[in-house]
Amino acid sequence: MLKAFFLTMLTLVLVKSQDTEETITYTQCTDGYEWDPVRQQCKDIDECDIVPDACKGGMKCVNHYGGYLCLPKTAQIIVNNEQPQLETPAAAEASSGATTGGVAASSMAASGVVPGGGFVASAAAVAGPEVQTGRNNFVIRRNPADPQRIPSNPSHRIQCAAGYEQSEHNVCQDIDECATGTHNCRADQVCVNIRGSFACQCPPGYQKRGEQCVDIDECTVPPYCHQRCVNTPGSFYCQCSPGFQLAANNYTCVDINECDASNQCAQQCYNILGSFICQCNQGYELSSDRLNCEDIDECRTSSYLCQYQCVNEPGKFSCMCPQGYQVVRSRTCQDINECETTNECREDEMCWNYHGGFRCYPRNPCQDPYILTSENRCVCPVSNAMCRDLPQSIVYKYMSIRSDRSVPSDIFQIQATTIYANTINTFRIKSGNENGEFYLRQTSPVSAMLVLVKSLTGPREYIVDLEMLTVNSIGEYLQRFVEKISLF
Repeated sequence: MLKAFFLTMLTLVLVKSQDTEETITYTQCTDGYEWDPVRQQCKDIDECDIVPDACKGGMKCVNHYGGYLCLPKTAQIIVNNEQPQLETPAAAEASSGATTGGVAASSMAASGVVPGGGFVASAAAVAGPEVQTGRNNFVIRRNPADPQRIPSNPSHRIQCAAGYEQSEHNVCQDIDECATGTHNCRADQVCVNIRGSFACQCPPGYQKRGEQCVDIDECTVPPYCHQRCVNTPGSFYCQCSPGFQLAANNYTCVDINECDASNQCAQQCYNILGSFICQCNQGYELSSDRLNCEDIDECRTSSYLCQYQCVNEPGKFSCMCPQGYQVVRSRTCQDINECETTNECREDEMCWNYHGGFRCYPRNPCQDPYILTSENRCVCPVSNAMCRDLPQSIVYKYMSIRSDRSVPSDIFQIQATTIYANTINTFRIKSGNENGEFYLRQTSPVSAMLVLVKSLTGPREYIVDLEMLTVNSIGEYLQRFVEKISLF
């Protein structure tokens, strides 16, 4: 009789459920189900497939309607498709729940221990939201989101698995232990709610070591940073060497072109990998700070750059010549022949060029009683009584001597123009040798050489009078010559 009553109540519940659900459609499903837009009904979620490590402690995961079971790996799952021969208390309670709460239970045996040592997972523990046919020899359809499915007896209690609790709709829903604070995670751990339980995980940048979360030193696991890695609690950041900067990805270091960003060089800047170098223009050298440029005083580095005078200028040097000279090939001094270019000599004067200048001399240098016989020779006529005590002739010579002429050096030779027998010729410097720059050396009985024995300074005019006397055996002057030499 009890069996007949159970079957009758099950049939009434199924008929009533089918009558009310044909006209109502819901898109919200209870925990453990998701809406199937194709079939327009709720379908079970396979937690064993989507929840990683759903069962711990060596247990195996068995998907169930609205949830899952964690059973030992040796457990046997037996589904009884036949009509039960004996109604167990659990089956009676499920039948009552099907009547009052709209949950249809199958005619399977309740979960329990199988005599063979295994477990029995009853399909009647939780009713599925989809239409199930053929598996348990009955059809169940329930829309868990239907507010009309609130049981007529709210005080009825159902048994939920560990980690679940009865909701106001009289269904088992997951307990969020992380929100309620019923977890036992340490202060340095993060509580993560999972269906039916919770997990204690370490924050990002930490790893579990025993029961503690310790910092992960990302800098020991290359290749995080391109150049330098700085570990921080729970994280890290990258640094670059001087001359580099972080790229947009915060990992790679790229070279800084200091010549474009902040050119510190005074003149020329050359970018190199991770740094830069400064160079100077010609005539400059880098200072001690390797940034600025200092002028090179070329005139101090060598005394042979210019023939006369070196003048230092910013970044270069120039050569100067004394007055009367011009610079040739940037360094050499060449005399300017003013007599060929421009001079101020009068018509009765002749221009004589010397190193660094010129002189205007009378075209006729002879003074009375001398008369001009050639371009530079003056002769005193014998017929003139005034010439008796005067030199017979005076010769004017103009010479130019460089101040850097080496000494001793031969300059000019004086020689008798007329040779007499049984005579003696004597030579002397009559005037112009007060400082002893010259020496007259007789080279033959009729000639002598004027020798420079001291360096001259100039520009300056030296007028040297050379005299030659010809004396016979009785001491009479036969001839007397004077050579006037102008030296510059």
